[in-house]
Amino acid sequence: MDIDAFSQAREARWARLKDLSGRRRLTGEEADELTRLYQSTSGDLSAIRSAAPEPGLVTRLSILLAGARVWLTGAHEVSTHGLRHYLTLGLAAAFYRVRWWGVIVFAAVVAMAAVSAWWTVTHPGALALVGTPEERAAVAELEFASYYYEYDSSSFAATVWTNNGLIALQCIALGITGFFPILLMYNTVIQLGVAAAVMAEAGLLDIFLQLIIPHGLLELSAVFVAAGAGLRLFWTMLVPGDRARGEALAQEGRIAVSVGIGLVGVLFLSGLIEGFVTGSHMPWSVKIAIGSLAFGAFWLYVFVIGRHAVASQITGDSEGDFATDTAAVVG
Repeated sequence: MDIDAFSQAREARWARLKDLSGRRRLTGEEADELTRLYQSTSGDLSAIRSAAPEPGLVTRLSILLAGARVWLTGAHEVSTHGLRHYLTLGLAAAFYRVRWWGVIVFAAVVAMAAVSAWWTVTHPGALALVGTPEERAAVAELEFASYYYEYDSSSFAATVWTNNGLIALQCIALGITGFFPILLMYNTVIQLGVAAAVMAEAGLLDIFLQLIIPHGLLELSAVFVAAGAGLRLFWTMLVPGDRARGEALAQEGRIAVSVGIGLVGVLFLSGLIEGFVTGSHMPWSVKIAIGSLAFGAFWLYVFVIGRHAVASQITGDSEGDFATDTAAVVG
């Protein structure tokens, strides 16, 4: 094969393929032409490799075909549209789908934690299980508050974000068992109840609330929504409704994954608040206002933006809402 003659005969075809694959948008006719040129150029590359493997030309055509393949597989435009769509509508719809599960878990855990705190502080035997009077006093007067002050803000924020993000993702990944989210929420009830009881016994319940509210409202909301999403997946397995069980689990699983990804971002914000606000020297009124604002913004996003997204026929399902667009083809 005469490589020079072969290249000269097909140069116009390759140049046209390069031109089309470099455009941001194509008409239907151009998309069809791109497909034909891709196929013929693939044949050219195969012929060159077989008859006269010239490394420079092989590399050039391989790069040209790779660029055209991006169009043919649909990822033809680098754009933030998909991300904007996910953040403004898709994620909100996914949160909205699990909203009541999250609210129910929130209400149940807070109520049971309050009962746990009351029971512990009013029963000496229960307090004795926590530790000796001296140990409980040390926790209330020194250790509980020092937890938020003794670490560097950046590393502390990163640590709590990583820990809470892992917990939320575990709730979703293992939610189909039905057991893990319940076990985690039980542990949360005990931890909150015992901590509140120890602080109340020392007359420091106000300090407990001041240290929990700034970051805790948002942090616990995210964890409770994750637990609710996991339990919803478990319920779907038991009661798939009018869908086939496999189809229902696949769809709800994709929604749960979307929720998990979104909650990682929410927990990043709560980690920043815990690291830079809770342990700061700001007035407590400002700290609580910041926490309350973040808490309110999250639930407004879930209920208001989420309801609007669902009303706009957004489902939160990655295959339905976030599927990759494909290039238009005539015929």
